[in-house]
Amino acid sequence: MKPFRSIFFGLALLATTACNQAPVQNSDSQYDNAVVENIMTRRSIRKYKAEPVSRELINKIMECGINAPNGQNKQSWEVRVVDDPAVMDKIKDAMAAGHPNMDPEMVKGCFRGAPVMLFIARDTGYQFSPYDCGLLSENIMLSAWSYGVGSICLGIPVRFLTDNDICKPIVEGLGFSEGYEFCLCIGLGYPDETPQARPRDMGKVKFLEKI
Repeated sequence: MKPFRSIFFGLALLATTACNQAPVQNSDSQYDNAVVENIMTRRSIRKYKAEPVSRELINKIMECGINAPNGQNKQSWEVRVVDDPAVMDKIKDAMAAGHPNMDPEMVKGCFRGAPVMLFIARDTGYQFSPYDCGLLSENIMLSAWSYGVGSICLGIPVRFLTDNDICKPIVEGLGFSEGYEFCLCIGLGYPDETPQARPRDMGKVKFLEKI
């Protein structure tokens, strides 16, 4: 996940302007425009309300996602959306069965209770596809937040689903095209918490006068 972070912030402005509807700015906001406010107030959500996200809204969010910058317009990603609790339960049960030496509730809880899960795969034939998938993901998360939908980017479910044979049918059932590799998950849902921002180090950004 870390390689993606350095490019996310500089390109985050594109994430919300790609949407059909711009975020509404709070009149009492400390930020000077709605796009910046959306970027600066978005948090990773680990607790969600038991409230579904409509497919109409998911489609709007996904339209923003696929308008992310990407190399040569290859759009080197594929996304599978799971919003059916029964399907999610089947996935969770398989992960728990594939890791018998781990606490099954801990394994099942790795999705953080998000009611919508996006399973993302990259095109293994294109070396920059991981970056494309990262940009897609940032667009998704920021546009979701502009509609009041929380999100969390997850890598652990990928490991739980790909490091054992029991989960192979689940991964195959996601139906990714040949040559695509499952690489990332994003959870979406209405937040049931308001986490505070964690400190960020602007010292990692430096202006060069010479090389």
